Amino acid sequence: MDLIEKLEPIIIFSAVILGLVLSNIDLIADNTSYLINIFLCLMLYGLFLEVPLNDLKDSFKNIKFTSTSLIINFIWTPLFGYFIGSLFLKGNVDVLIGFFMLILTPCTDWYLVFTKLAKGDLTLSLSILPINLILQIILLPVYLILFFSSGNTMDYVQLAYSLLIVIVIPFIAAQTTKFLLKDDLKQKATEIFTDLQIWFLSLAVFCIFASQGELLFTNLNSVVTIFIPLIIFFIVNVIIDLLVSEKINFSYSEYASLTMTTLARNSPLALAIAINSFPGHELISIALVIGPLIELPILYIVSKFCLWIKNSGLFFVCNYRF
Repeated sequence: MDLIEKLEPIIIFSAVILGLVLSNIDLIADNTSYLINIFLCLMLYGLFLEVPLNDLKDSFKNIKFTSTSLIINFIWTPLFGYFIGSLFLKGNVDVLIGFFMLILTPCTDWYLVFTKLAKGDLTLSLSILPINLILQIILLPVYLILFFSSGNTMDYVQLAYSLLIVIVIPFIAAQTTKFLLKDDLKQKATEIFTDLQIWFLSLAVFCIFASQGELLFTNLNSVVTIFIPLIIFFIVNVIIDLLVSEKINFSYSEYASLTMTTLARNSPLALAIAINSFPGHELISIALVIGPLIELPILYIVSKFCLWIKNSGLFFVCNYRF
């Protein structure tokens, strides 16, 4: 695992702390908000460069794994997430929306790191990446409208604008880049922007907290409540992944891949949409940034739990295919 990948949680946490410390400086607090979209678009441009959309067909080679993953990620998780979110966060709609957007978007990057730690099937996990990315872009607006439009929370024009600015434009730019560049230059550009993704994200996180530090301190109790449903989400899904994998005769490596694919969340993409879809509702963005601070340590613990399952002999006794 690359050193930067190992340090990713620390880098993001440092960006949060630095942003909060410097939020007391008016010059920084008043101007950093204009930079958030720039850094997020650069990060997503790099993500779209990296995602192998030409390999989308590979997602369907293991039909059982793909269908199980998609059902958990895009049917079970939205319904369960909205239920536990409403149960614990009903007093704060902005934090509820932030929580919902966080768990609805499967991860497209660091889940591979934890899959490797858990000795899962990296090839299988990578194959599901393009379809996860496409479906979350399509279904996130649908679920937001379905669950939150009745409370006059949604602004359809802003939602369409955010999708155009932070999804469509970076996506088209990335595909154009891959079309115009030769293979060696395309590979080099992809590697450069892949390495820079964590820094673009951290700069965006810094700008969010530098510009909204006062708002966070004022609403700290409300934001921290996101941890309760988030922990419940992880615990329940870890159990479901294990029981489902055993029931349908997954190998251990398939089980580990399914666990990381259905637990890790893609908050950067949700963050980019939230900032533009809900102007004046900064708590949504703050909730999306706070979430990974607890998510990343939990994913590390779950990777160790998966290895314990592998070595315990309690499950997958007849299904060891590595």
